[in-house]
Amino acid sequence: LSFSFDIYRKVPKDLTQPTYTGAFISVCCCLFMLFLFLSELTGFITTEIVNELYVDDPDKESGGKIEVKLNISLPSLPCDVVGLDIQDEMGRHEVGHIDNSMKVPLNNGLGCRFEGKFNINKVPGNFHVSTHSATAQPDNPDMTHTINKLTFGDRIEVKNVHGAFNALGGADKLSSNPLASHDYVLKIVPTVYEDIKQTQRFSYQYTVAHKEYVAYSHTGRIIPAIWFRYDLSPITVKYVERQPPLYRFITTICAIIGGTFTVAGIIDSCIFTASEAWKKIQLGKLH
Repeated sequence: LSFSFDIYRKVPKDLTQPTYTGAFISVCCCLFMLFLFLSELTGFITTEIVNELYVDDPDKESGGKIEVKLNISLPSLPCDVVGLDIQDEMGRHEVGHIDNSMKVPLNNGLGCRFEGKFNINKVPGNFHVSTHSATAQPDNPDMTHTINKLTFGDRIEVKNVHGAFNALGGADKLSSNPLASHDYVLKIVPTVYEDIKQTQRFSYQYTVAHKEYVAYSHTGRIIPAIWFRYDLSPITVKYVERQPPLYRFITTICAIIGGTFTVAGIIDSCIFTASEAWKKIQLGKLH
């Protein structure tokens, strides 16, 4: 009785006929399945990165702060007059920020490279490099500069994540008007990266618009500065590392094996039928 439920009926060996064509198709079939299997295996063991958008503050534990790293070179402005000022809409107004900052003389003391790490509030505001904190203002401060680095939040360097985390890195304004002010308007986008272990890093991408101008007031020319005016986007970008589920891999492998054998069987059957028909024609037995 159990034999009647066997859906995989066997054909006796003496009723089958091996052919060279069938052998060739079988070898090609096995090589093709091996290629697809290795491709799927590579995709299965490789972590994929998916992204999503949502409206929220992703880093609520930061206390409403964003860490900023700035590295800027001013080849024609001495270090003793270079300073960093920070302002925002919460009433913060700090002139000559010095914590976690460093000034490196350039061009035998004629220029300066400013490196600083500081926090800003998650509200619209600005920070600017200027001579406002100097005890004596230079007559003609030269604001030509090169921005080596400007980043917000944690460092994210992942091969498959191409974001504008350092959009101003390499910005060169050495050929601009020495007496001009520079406005960099930044739109900051919160970004979260979650790895396969669900460890999160919080960073910020940003877009930039630049304006260069010489400003005047009723008392004369205004002291130039390099302004970074920022505002935060309510949209958060989240990148998540994911491992493809095992059941998807098994399903795909079964589909590859079954589909390949089915198609190969159809091709072999067509070739065999055509060859048998041709033999009958040759023998004159086709009616």
